[in-house]
Order: sequence, then C-alpha cells, then structure tokens
Amino acid sequence: MVEIEKLKQELKDLNAKAAGIRDLPVEQRAEFGRKINLERQDLLGKIAAAEKALLDVEVQPIDVTAWSGVNEKMPEFYTTEMGTCHPLMAEMDRVVEIYQLMGFDVMESRQLDDEYHMFDTLNFPKEHPARDGYDTFRTEEGLIPPAHTSTMQHRVLKKYRKQLEERGRLAVVVPGRVFRNEDVDATHEHTFYQCEGVYVSQDCSMGQMLGILREFFEKYYEQKLNIRTQPGYFPFTEPSLEFMIEKPESLGGKKGDYLEMLGCGMIHPNVLKQAGIDPEKYHGFAWGGGIDRLVMLRYGLNDVRMFESGNLNFLREF
Repeated sequence: MVEIEKLKQELKDLNAKAAGIRDLPVEQRAEFGRKINLERQDLLGKIAAAEKALLDVEVQPIDVTAWSGVNEKMPEFYTTEMGTCHPLMAEMDRVVEIYQLMGFDVMESRQLDDEYHMFDTLNFPKEHPARDGYDTFRTEEGLIPPAHTSTMQHRVLKKYRKQLEERGRLAVVVPGRVFRNEDVDATHEHTFYQCEGVYVSQDCSMGQMLGILREFFEKYYEQKLNIRTQPGYFPFTEPSLEFMIEKPESLGGKKGDYLEMLGCGMIHPNVLKQAGIDPEKYHGFAWGGGIDRLVMLRYGLNDVRMFESGNLNFLREF
C-alpha cells in the first residue's frame, strides 16, 4: 500500500512537471512531451502491477464480532461456516409469523427517514412539546434515523388504501430498527427494535385491538395471560393507551405484577386524512412496542446492552 501511494505521488509530480511545457521554446516541446509520456506510461504500469499484487494477497478470514472484553479471556473464534441467526432477528421472525397467522401483511421499516413522516403525518403540530419525547439523531442533511416505527404509518395507509377499499380492511405489521438519543444502561439502548401494527376497517373497535394484542402475547409466551390498560398520550392516537400484561409466574412474576409492553390506541382522524382515508367512513387502531423487551422477558435477561455487544459467550446461549 505504501509503494502504491509513493508511485501515485510520483505520477502527480510528473503531471505538474508536464504543465511546464508551455514555458519551453516551440522547438523543444515535442521532445519534452515524448519523454513525459514515456515516464507516465511507465508509472501507470507500475501502479497497475502493484494494485494487482495487492488484490492477489490471500486474506485470512476473521470474526469481526469477536468479544474484546477487558480482563476477560477471549473465546475461540467461530469459523466462517458457523454463522447463526442473531437472537433478536430470530425473535423478530417469530413475532412477524404470529401476526401473519392472524392475517396481517408485513412491510419493512426504514433506517433513515424525514421530519414529514416522523412528525407531520402523525399529527405532531410544529413546535409541539410532544416532539421532545422522541429526541433522536439527525444527519447534516436534516434526515432522521427514526425514533419509532410509527414513521411508517403514513406509508402503510397510502400503500394499502386500495386494499382497504376492495377488501374492507387493512392489516399490516411493520418490524424495524429505531434510534434514540439515550443514556445507555442495563434497560436503555440507543439502538433497538420495534414492531408496529396498523389496522383499519369500517367497524373496528378498541375491543378488537385488545383482543389481537392479547392473542399475540399469549401465542408468543405460550400461556394464558391477564391484561390491563391505563391512559397514555400519543398525538397520532385518540384515545391512547398503555398496554400491560401480568408477568407470568413461569418468568418470575407474582399475581398483580404487571409490565407495560407497548403503546396503542385508535388512530387519530387527522392521521387518516393525511393518507387520503375518510375518517367518517373508516376507523383504525395502531400499536408499537419493543422487540428487545419481549426477548428479555422471555429469556430472563437483565441487560439490554448484551444484544449489541458482539459477545460470543452471550450469543452461544441461543
């Protein structure tokens, strides 16, 4: 690599030298140009040969996820033939499959979005303090890594609007990665996963929503569960609820020990209007919750940071 950079610098110097041809007498320019071209071709040939030699070097495969914990014995590397599915991805597939069995279509989320889909289409007024609750990152161009999968609601409503008119209902789930400007600790991460659900029909109700969510959690945890809700606030749903399940005894829970699992509610009429859906004719409900929290509860994990750590000892548990 050093040799290539040296040759390229020589070529750059030669090109600068060639610019001096204009200062020479006319009778000397032809010979000067001929010599410069010969040197240039020689350098270009050497650069091409050096780059080919670099490509031909055999590269030993390494595991870029190898654990590098301080003062801990590094585990042996996995070979390239032993790759496995990350536990979060495996559980994401399980979540999606349960909803698919209930008749939901699937639409993948984005990892870079804009303020229009992040706030404007979700009934967040300009300068509204509710925007502060979604403190996230921004690029220099003003784009936003989404802080919640709800940024996809507008796209879902528009994409499946024809299906709604033809079939009388719209049912979609949106799994995806989200980003928040969080202080990282055992229960908070700046990067995590959510799953959004959107359902619209002429006669849907909050009772239907709670039935779907209860069915999902009972299928996911493979047991009957008690549920309850309490009032919440989201600009894009009205009324808004926080959905909780009673922590199963098999997972260390006690009777009356409830855990908040997601936010949900009836889709605000303004959100439907933004997507060209008549809120007088159609009603909808939506929900969004973290995948990481589901997995932590299912496997009795106590530190969300392990998912992004690259610790092979942790990954081997799955």
